[in-house]
Amino acid sequence: MIEAKQTISINSAIENVWGYVNDIQKWASLMPGCRACTVLNPDDSRWTLKVGAGGLVRTVNVLVHVDQWNGPEQVHFSYKLEADPVVGGGSYVALRKTAQETEVTLKVRVQGSGPMAALWEAMSKPLLPQLAKSFAGQLKSEIEKATAVPAFDAGGSDRPSVLGAGIKRLRNLWDHVRMSFTR
Repeated sequence: MIEAKQTISINSAIENVWGYVNDIQKWASLMPGCRACTVLNPDDSRWTLKVGAGGLVRTVNVLVHVDQWNGPEQVHFSYKLEADPVVGGGSYVALRKTAQETEVTLKVRVQGSGPMAALWEAMSKPLLPQLAKSFAGQLKSEIEKATAVPAFDAGGSDRPSVLGAGIKRLRNLWDHVRMSFTR
């Protein structure tokens, strides 16, 4: 059995992080090599992944089952490849660090069985940590992008925000008042 673990700090409230991660389609879209995700029911989905090691590239179907949705702090899942003797599982554990910072630890494990177990585990051993790191980085990036507070616009763009337009009016008024006192 092979395991990988990644811990990341996401600049977003735990509730916002949960709002993103409780959608299995979003998880699948971040998986390197994911070609499709079919949601079968709230706990089960089929992911089609293109995976490769060295010159060997193939497409596999993975049945993913969420064993426990315990948001916003935890998700536990298991999976199996449809045509290969490979199973695994993992977890997502979130911890509120501050009001706007969440620490997330992702764990995943792969276990082969039968005569090809040694081959699957040998192929997975160098790839699994890279896959986990890539997935965690993508998760952090997408959540921060999705939950970011819009940038402050003081009216410098072609379409200023309402707040930016109000501030621009106040600056113009201030400039007008200041000019009246300097005359």
